[in-house]
Amino acid sequence: MFHAPNGLQRDRLPEASREPEPVRDTIATTATSVTAASATAAKATTASGAAAEPAKRRDAYFDNAKYLAIVLVAVAHAWEPLMDGSRATRAAYMFVYTFHMPAFIIISGYFSRSFTARPDQLKRLVSGVVVPYVVFEVAYTLFKRWADDDPDYPFSMNDPLYLTWFLIALFVWRLSTPLWRSVKWPLAIALALAAIGTLTPGMGQSLDLQRILQFLPFFVLGLSMKPEHFQMLRRREVRLLALPVFAGAAVFTYWAAPDVRMGWFYHSSSAVELEAPWWTGPLMTLGLFVCGLVLTAAFLAWVPRRRTWFTVLGAGTICGYLLHGFLVKSLDYLGLVAQHPWLAEPAGEIVVTLAAAAAVTLFCTPPVRRALRFATEPELSWAFRRDVTELSGRAAGASSRTSR
Repeated sequence: MFHAPNGLQRDRLPEASREPEPVRDTIATTATSVTAASATAAKATTASGAAAEPAKRRDAYFDNAKYLAIVLVAVAHAWEPLMDGSRATRAAYMFVYTFHMPAFIIISGYFSRSFTARPDQLKRLVSGVVVPYVVFEVAYTLFKRWADDDPDYPFSMNDPLYLTWFLIALFVWRLSTPLWRSVKWPLAIALALAAIGTLTPGMGQSLDLQRILQFLPFFVLGLSMKPEHFQMLRRREVRLLALPVFAGAAVFTYWAAPDVRMGWFYHSSSAVELEAPWWTGPLMTLGLFVCGLVLTAAFLAWVPRRRTWFTVLGAGTICGYLLHGFLVKSLDYLGLVAQHPWLAEPAGEIVVTLAAAAAVTLFCTPPVRRALRFATEPELSWAFRRDVTELSGRAAGASSRTSR
């Protein structure tokens, strides 16, 4: 039994408190390379010759949501090396893990609704997802070899390292979009596939297929959503209801934190691999889907609808997602927590939390996004036919005008 006044006393916690590095397991986060394309036609010039009004802006609500979600991803990752022995930190970690990636994935699905596998869409999928995956899979492998003193750690394109799993998952999900838009009961089918995944040991060792299946229902749900669904979340009564939902979830996670295996929240293992009866896999799939959906709705209900100082950062979340992992892994590989024990104390946890939020904010800024464009948004016209390149160029030009 824990006796932790104010959640600050530390005791020994169960194993599996953090995501395992073997099998190159990763933690989500995030997030992501999702961009919200909006209308691009400028209003007609007036008869007096006045300049045309600017093109319609990106939806600030979704940019705000993506930025806030990526901050939660980075902060939760930063808590991972600190939570052993702290019931409060473990509970906060579990609480955030329930919905931070589901929120990102639902938004990703929502903005994938128009994907029909046209040649120009495939070109953008390669440049915006495949290339970043290859570049950062190599980068994270080299970083592990150096920082973790493991010079023989292998390169592998079919075994995502750390958070690169989300890119390969997004690639698979988006390619499957036309299928999900065509079948009846897509969400029920996706939930069934996710449940089957929990009954299949060893599947996560190739392309992190376990995660691809177990997170699939959230992507399919996003595909099925319409603008009016997000409008419903913005109602005042929904926002007020979100407060007791968050409070109740926080109390529950604090109560359950010592006994729940964190492996369930990573969605990277089968029930047998988590040393649980096989039938718990489908039950946990449904239970975590419902919990993730409810908390995601509560989170989205409180996302600001207006433009704020961080709205512009929503367009650079892929940079924040891919870069913050180097800082987080430094805590682990370099043994910084062991060298500086105060980091695992309450004051140190606050410092780490603020540092993670500040770092991921910096990584999302336009200058960083421009500096990393060669890896996250490369120009690949040389690799595609001219007609495909021209079509993609028109779409990219429209997107850049609306994001200014």
